[in-house]
Amino acid sequence: MQRLVQLALDFFDPPAPRDIDKKVPQALDGKAQAATEMVAIQPFDAVPLQALLAPASFRHPRASREVVLGHAVVAYALQRARRRSIGFTVGADGLSVRAPAWVTLAAVDAALREKSDWILRKLGEARERQQRLEHARIVWQDGAVLPYLGMPLQVVLNPAESVAGALRTAGEGADAARQLHIGLPAVARPEQIRDAVQAWLMRGARQHFTGRLDHFAPQLDVRWTRLRLSSAQTRWGSARADGSICLNWRLLHYPPSVIDYVVAHELAHLRVMDHSPRFWDTVRSVVPDYAALRRQLHDEPAPLWD
Repeated sequence: MQRLVQLALDFFDPPAPRDIDKKVPQALDGKAQAATEMVAIQPFDAVPLQALLAPASFRHPRASREVVLGHAVVAYALQRARRRSIGFTVGADGLSVRAPAWVTLAAVDAALREKSDWILRKLGEARERQQRLEHARIVWQDGAVLPYLGMPLQVVLNPAESVAGALRTAGEGADAARQLHIGLPAVARPEQIRDAVQAWLMRGARQHFTGRLDHFAPQLDVRWTRLRLSSAQTRWGSARADGSICLNWRLLHYPPSVIDYVVAHELAHLRVMDHSPRFWDTVRSVVPDYAALRRQLHDEPAPLWD
């Protein structure tokens, strides 16, 4: 039986923690002056701004322990595991820690403090990303707007239209707006509108992805055998050694150049089944600006679908 190898497209850049433990200077008490009973603080005794503000807080929904890192209170989920070292993972929920059973809690906290710069930076990035996601949440109603191939697309409920939906253009020239006319009444439930739009996007995704796979496969001298659409929340695509490709239909929210990067990325795995320098050279051969497109995919999250 042919051994299948699956490789996932990374969502996040590899961590590059810095082992820097910065100590926060403490404010020194001034001496009370008898005449005015006021505290005199010398210029070099300035109180850090962070000390005057409420500390930041990051809390994992399954947190079992808290630690203070810099000026932030971090509640993390701790899991004991059969491993040799302490592992950190920062995701949408917060900080997760996996540690061997023999490592003390004090040692775990010390390891977190040692990597506090990296942890706080990743927690901040994850929070900002979640806020952008919430801002991009789609309200499913007549007039809803969502990104389609990198441009706004307005949903129009039109009972006279086909339920399958049709792409229309309203206006002319630079002011022209793209609209998706769905054959549903104005009183349609949000989930009906969502499901109709998703069905339309998935049909379009299969057609668009197939065209781009056929475009890049000859350039990379590979042969893809099957396309599967995915709705995964944490993976944009994957490839198997048998030539089957899986792509997330939500990629249709992004500009064509970003989609091309993901398509080329997965096809390149049919030549190089890892993320070695040779793999990235293979991607670069057909998508020279892949690094900028990869960052765009990370920095601009797709809208939330309820």
